[in-house]
Amino acid sequence: MKTVSISGSPRENVGKKDAKAIRRNGQIPCVLYGGTEQIHFSADSKEFKDLIYSPDAHLVKLNVNGKEYSAALQEAQFHPVNDNILHVDFIQLFEDKVAKIDIPVNLIGTAVGVRAGGKLIKKQRLLKVRALPGDLPDSIEVNVENLQVGGIVRVKDISVKKLIILNSPSTVVATVKGKRGMDTAAAAAPAAGAKKK
Repeated sequence: MKTVSISGSPRENVGKKDAKAIRRNGQIPCVLYGGTEQIHFSADSKEFKDLIYSPDAHLVKLNVNGKEYSAALQEAQFHPVNDNILHVDFIQLFEDKVAKIDIPVNLIGTAVGVRAGGKLIKKQRLLKVRALPGDLPDSIEVNVENLQVGGIVRVKDISVKKLIILNSPSTVVATVKGKRGMDTAAAAAPAAGAKKK
């Protein structure tokens, strides 16, 4: 998994008034969870470009007041109108401790059903997984080449080494929807397999 580096400064106050002042200065209020204590800090909004606005998941090397932490993005909150980042939560990672984080889904190949005039629909943008930090992938690649019109890929159809997907096995990840009037007799076609490269 790729790594991004973010440098932050400790926050002395953690109230809403303080958070607003931080944002006015181009900083983002953040919290690091998962260690012996919660660490409240702020970081320049520009440092989140490669982390937040990326199709892949990343490990994060946090430097707060000279101390480094290995972490992953847990949640980002956005303003409902201008979509600016309001707050970011990180989860601290340890090499020997299993972590639970969201990994993006990447659909690979052109589905048979799409060639026949159908439309490929991604139902899940992220899947929650459990694995050691060293085994976490940038994305979960799902091969949809054999997916017919009406065909479905569910979580139970996906297999990634050294990774446990925590979503319900019946969760639909991708499907090919036929256009109105199309023959969807292939709806019972077997789901495409899924493998990580």
